[in-house]
Amino acid sequence: MTAALTRGGRALTAAALTTATAVLLGAAGLVVAGGSGDARAAGGGAVVLDEGETDLAPRVVDGRLRLRIDDRTGGTPVERAPSEVVLHVPPATRQHTPSPLAEAFGLVSQDLWQLNGQQSAGLFALEPGWTGARAGGATEVRLSAFAGPSVFGMADFTAEMENADEPPRVYLGSADPAPRAFTLDADTQRRTPTWLFAAEGVYRLTFTVTGGAGASDTETLAVVVGDDVDPADVLPGDGATPTGSPGTPGTPTGSGGPTGTAPAAHVISKGHLDLAARKSDGDLEFQVKEGTPDDHEWYEPDEVVLHVTPVARRKIPQGYDFLGTPGDPVWWLPMSQHPDIVWPGWSTTEWDKDEIDGRFTYRLDSVRGPGNVALFSDGALGGTEVQINSGDGLPDAMTIAADTHRHTYWAFTAEGVYRTTWSWTATLADGTRVGDTETLAWVVGDDVDPGGVRPGEGSEPSATPTTTPATSTTPTPSATPSASSSEPAASPSVPEAPSGSTTGVPAPSYGSGGAPVNGSLATTGSGAAPLAGTAVAALLLGGAAVFSVRRRQRRRAS
Repeated sequence: MTAALTRGGRALTAAALTTATAVLLGAAGLVVAGGSGDARAAGGGAVVLDEGETDLAPRVVDGRLRLRIDDRTGGTPVERAPSEVVLHVPPATRQHTPSPLAEAFGLVSQDLWQLNGQQSAGLFALEPGWTGARAGGATEVRLSAFAGPSVFGMADFTAEMENADEPPRVYLGSADPAPRAFTLDADTQRRTPTWLFAAEGVYRLTFTVTGGAGASDTETLAVVVGDDVDPADVLPGDGATPTGSPGTPGTPTGSGGPTGTAPAAHVISKGHLDLAARKSDGDLEFQVKEGTPDDHEWYEPDEVVLHVTPVARRKIPQGYDFLGTPGDPVWWLPMSQHPDIVWPGWSTTEWDKDEIDGRFTYRLDSVRGPGNVALFSDGALGGTEVQINSGDGLPDAMTIAADTHRHTYWAFTAEGVYRTTWSWTATLADGTRVGDTETLAWVVGDDVDPGGVRPGEGSEPSATPTTTPATSTTPTPSATPSASSSEPAASPSVPEAPSGSTTGVPAPSYGSGGAPVNGSLATTGSGAAPLAGTAVAALLLGGAAVFSVRRRQRRRAS
């Protein structure tokens, strides 16, 4: 991995990082991590802490000042020495960091890994704090040594500060202009600044705490950021990372895939893709487009497996009870792009509006999997509009205009393999009914290797939980058009918006690189109508239409 340290507009690669770090730390009066005083060397068998509440708390022990960690991650409080633990900062904590906060540590506005950041309430991550209540007086906390692949810092910064252009309150950091120390008052019960890390890798943070009488203690805390290194392989304290290749990021640890030899599937685990209605000799084909308008590939749905990586795991926010109990885990795909999460949208951009009589319908016919699947957006007047939810019965459908590109939120309520069967339907301008039905395979989480999963309809045992639609899931051709039972009784018509239009503030949204954004149903397309409230339109068939729906098994489209 190439880590970059940005200083004064210059980016230093990992090859030059050791020298650059030494220069920065030397100028700052820091020494290479390893500690001073009685900082203890660590052995194996460290306790890895990656979720829940902890406090770094200087205290008097047997007449001497000591820096300890109050660990409340397991329910029962445990006192630990920093040299006995390894902290893990998971990939999900990566988020855009605005300029005022980044500049406090000599960085530009960019993605940083944050603990106690603005999005932390929705994440399964550590919540580290500081308390001086047991130190017997005011205590100075100094970053006396540092080693790591890039910059580390601690500061308070809120959305209110950003909007008011208030500067962040900076506690300390490893690079100028950040200070190297702050003071914990004796009456400080708990302080929770944001911890920031500018790159993935192993950090060694050496803290020296000094009391009013000059008593001090020095401890080194090991922190693993991201998944490039397995925290279980890292020696705690001032130890060294074991030699050898770290685990491959995102490599699944389980083996819960279906038995038998699966055909080679194209696994998509990050980046933009469209679930698209394409033209095909006067008919409609459902295909998957991976990439951007200028650089993309087309795939049949039965050629791909979509992987929802652990980065998407979040806590269910208040007000989203249709997903489950608030605070429980859900795998959430945001409506704006996150660099480490797949970003599926919907597209009818190959069709002009005058080619279609009305709108396209895409319908979720059935779900096989360990949990429920939901698609939803921010309501035009606030709240949440749930368009599709397998948890309350299927089929569910949405409509979309021609020449339109749109994104919604997706949520999966459990890890495992899902099979989602979708139908696209539309009426051409000449009255011909066209459509296509295909099954998409998803792997949620890392319990199953997506590379070993059969794409398409797959071959999981019948014991796999199944959501069965109330009506037939397979539309059948009909020479005599009428109100077909294969169509839903009502299809939510979702408002279109001009390119880039968004409204609302969803709780767990990401922006570019993970930034929180305002977002309604993201929709683009030429001639798109202004935003409007969600309407419900009955899907009526009329005239001498011919309804053509096919299930296909075809090689990849060119």
